[in-house]
Amino acid sequence: MTQPRIARGVKDMTHGNPYKLMISFALPLLLSQVFQQLYNTADTLIVGRFLGTNALAAVSSSGTLIFLLLSFFIGTAQGAGIVISRYFGAGDDDRVSRAIHTNVAFGLCAGGFLTVFGVLLTPTFLKWMNTDPAVLPEAIEYFRYYFMGSMAMVMYNTLRSVMNALGDSKRPLAYLIFSSVLNVGLDVLFVGVAKWGVWSAAVATVISQGASVVLCLIHLCRRGQLYTLSLKKLKFDKEMLKEIIRYGLPSGVQNSVIGFANVIVQSQINSFGKFATAAYGSYAKIEGFVFLPIMSFTMTITTFVGQNLGAGYKDWVRKGARFGMIVASALAALIGVFTFFFAPQLIRIFDSTPEVVEYGTSQFHICSLFYGLLALSHAIASVCRGAGKAFVPMFVMLSVWCAFRIAYIVLVMHFVHKIEMIYWAYPITWSISTIIYVLYYHLSPWINGFDATRRGIEPPDLPEDPAPEIDPYQVETVVVDNYVPQEQALFAPAEAEGHIEEPLE
Repeated sequence: MTQPRIARGVKDMTHGNPYKLMISFALPLLLSQVFQQLYNTADTLIVGRFLGTNALAAVSSSGTLIFLLLSFFIGTAQGAGIVISRYFGAGDDDRVSRAIHTNVAFGLCAGGFLTVFGVLLTPTFLKWMNTDPAVLPEAIEYFRYYFMGSMAMVMYNTLRSVMNALGDSKRPLAYLIFSSVLNVGLDVLFVGVAKWGVWSAAVATVISQGASVVLCLIHLCRRGQLYTLSLKKLKFDKEMLKEIIRYGLPSGVQNSVIGFANVIVQSQINSFGKFATAAYGSYAKIEGFVFLPIMSFTMTITTFVGQNLGAGYKDWVRKGARFGMIVASALAALIGVFTFFFAPQLIRIFDSTPEVVEYGTSQFHICSLFYGLLALSHAIASVCRGAGKAFVPMFVMLSVWCAFRIAYIVLVMHFVHKIEMIYWAYPITWSISTIIYVLYYHLSPWINGFDATRRGIEPPDLPEDPAPEIDPYQVETVVVDNYVPQEQALFAPAEAEGHIEEPLE
């Protein structure tokens, strides 16, 4: 029987009760997602309350643009997480170290590129997206300052992917709590007290994000860790870069096409005026919050599937995948009913303007009862990623959530210029993608996504009596005697999305 690796900052999910393991791992993720969403919501909520509808529309005018520009590189970080966890599961410490340093080097390059690209092209993108001229100057200010902090945004997600790949979901949570509280405090100080304007909300986000990067670096560079990040070792390892691109490119492309489709949606909504834009931004923030339990479970599915396939425990993979899909879909259905009935009250948290409330309520009434299908799509996509089949979600996103959604909007808006027809693009594409995913899950050999024998490793038999559960955070020493480590990365977009908000759609 394989033994779990016991170390500070890592967690073995191949030993113990699989359902309990998934729940215990999902809870810190849920809290982490709550505070990550707080980053995205703080600017919107505080700006809307202190500066009014125009400022709220400026912040909301192109949140999808941020996701589009950052998402490809965040998707690559996902690929790095899969590579790190795969070799961790194989006990190949040398490749784990090389993958970590290659991932960080890539993040530094990506952050520098996005800073220059975003600052220079912000006005062009905002005008292309039909941003209301009344809010365009403030929108340009906000997003230019935001993209000046692209390095911090990318590096936080890169470093967090490394820590999550080693099973550490508690330290990223602690750092996120600190930086989220700092962000809210700075937002109130800059916007509410100093009255510096909408641009200062972006500055607050960048400062807070930078603080979380510093905390991650202090931990990862500390001597005595199982894997210590050394700035002297930062370089592109050809073998690891190839694998990171192999697993990260599909996720990056998937994120980008979703972002592109949503930019099209955003530009169409912007054409209905600032009230529609403000309502869409408020809806997105609320949806992001209420959907957090579902996203936490779907990220846990990726972790559980990849880890146990690496160990050869296919029975546990099937059980964990089914459990995660059922829990995610059931929670989403309940949340959908709640938001359907309380939509007006939820929108008023951000803006009580009657027109904004009307637009936001309409979108909830159209979309919320389909949340169960959205959750099931995300859950099966997570199974595919954990099994090394990342091209499957990429294909679905390209064909359904991008091509079909854009074609639908362009065609329908040509004949029926009503904003409700745009809202319907989401439930329709969620339904189609769910059908495709369910067919793939039941008819394809996805369970053979990782073939351990390719690395000369014979998959072990699933033990009849799994090893007792171990809380690695209570252990101060590292046990390196006769172990076969089993760790898996998890995707934390978002995403996606600093803490960028990855659109659920």
